[in-house]
Amino acid sequence: MEPRSDRAAVDLALLIVRVVLGVIFLFHGSQLLFGLFGGPGVAKFVEGQGPKGYLVAIGQFFGGLGILLGVLTRFSAAALIVIMLGAIFLVHRHNGFSNQNEGYEFNLALIGLAAAILIAGPGRYTALRALPFPTPAGQPPHPAIE
Repeated sequence: MEPRSDRAAVDLALLIVRVVLGVIFLFHGSQLLFGLFGGPGVAKFVEGQGPKGYLVAIGQFFGGLGILLGVLTRFSAAALIVIMLGAIFLVHRHNGFSNQNEGYEFNLALIGLAAAILIAGPGRYTALRALPFPTPAGQPPHPAIE
């Protein structure tokens, strides 16, 4: 077996990070929007949140989907970072760092994963690359929306 190039390893690592982060946010967004997996659904979630509750629920679901598929990846990562910063400063900060005490430990880990994707982009393995759009030779497809 030949060793992988550094780029192939980076692309694989980005895919792993995107799948993990995308699934987490899709799961949580599905709880908030649709009441799936024992979640409150959008009506109950928004009761105490107001209009920002809709933005959080929609942002988590579609941000997770974008990250998972590698579509609008940097935009999705930035949106999820903003949502998690809001969660830290508005909900979890007063509980301290530890996740055991409902602190911001997990939110900070999600910010770190999203920041890595924001900086590096989606990598080679995205849903867009599976589509048969013509692109100039040697260029990645759809660089503006990766």
